[in-house]
Amino acid sequence: MLMSEEHILRYDGTFDGFLTAVFHVFELKLLTVSFQRPERVQESLFGNTIEIITDLEKADRVWKGIKSKTSGTGSYRVYSSFLSEQAGVEVLLLDYLRQAFKSAIPMDSDFSNATVLKVSQIAKSVGREKHRMEAFVRFRLTNDGIYFATVEPDFDVLPLISKHFKSRYADQKWIIYDIKRGYGLYYDLEKVEVMQLSLPEGFDATKTNRDYFTASELEFQTLWQDYFESTNIKSRKNMKLHVQHVPKRYWKYLSEKLR
Repeated sequence: MLMSEEHILRYDGTFDGFLTAVFHVFELKLLTVSFQRPERVQESLFGNTIEIITDLEKADRVWKGIKSKTSGTGSYRVYSSFLSEQAGVEVLLLDYLRQAFKSAIPMDSDFSNATVLKVSQIAKSVGREKHRMEAFVRFRLTNDGIYFATVEPDFDVLPLISKHFKSRYADQKWIIYDIKRGYGLYYDLEKVEVMQLSLPEGFDATKTNRDYFTASELEFQTLWQDYFESTNIKSRKNMKLHVQHVPKRYWKYLSEKLR
C-alpha cells in the first residue's frame, strides 16, 4: 500500500496566510500536510514543499466558510487557537475544519470529539491570557505624550485585546508593545494600527527611565507604590493565592512590584 506524499505548506505565519494555505489544501485535495512558519523552517528530504503566498481574497473565502459552518463561538475558537502559536496547531485546526465542513450541523459543542475538545482547551488557555493582559497592562507616559506599555504574553494575544483598550482608553494615544514577538499596537485617537519599534540600545522595559518617561510618571509610580504598600496588610498576606491570581512572570511590568 502506497503512502500519500506529505506536502509541507510554508506560509508567513499570519492567520490570513494560514487560511490561504487551507484554501490550497482543499483546492488541490491534499491529504497529508504539515505547516511551516518562518521561525520554524526545516528542510525536508522527502516532503513536497509548497510556498504559500498570502492571498486575502482566498483567505476571506475560507473565513466565510468557517463562519457559515460553525457558530460564533466556533470561529472565535479557531482564531484564538491559532494565536496560541503551539507547535502543530495548524494541523489540528485543519482537522477541525475538515470535519466542520463535512458536518451537516455545527459541531462546536461536541466535546466527545477529541479535536473539538482540544481546540476548545487551547482557545480557553488563550482566553485566560487575554484577560490577564487586559488586567495587568501598565501604561507609562513618555516624553512624547504617548502612553507606553510593554508585555510578553505566553500567546499572541495583542489582536484580541485591541478592542478593549481602544474602548477603555479612547481619549489618549497609546502603544502596547509585545517585546517577545517584536510588534505592537498603536492607537492615534482614531484607529489602532499594528506597528514595529526599534527600541534604543540598552532599553530596559521594566524600568522607568527619565530619558524616555516624564517626571510626572515617575512621581505617579512612587505614589502608586506607596499606596500599594500601605494597603498591604502583612498579617493577611496569602502569597500562594496572590501568585495564583497574579503569576510572577507579570511582576516585572507592574508598577506596584518594581520596588
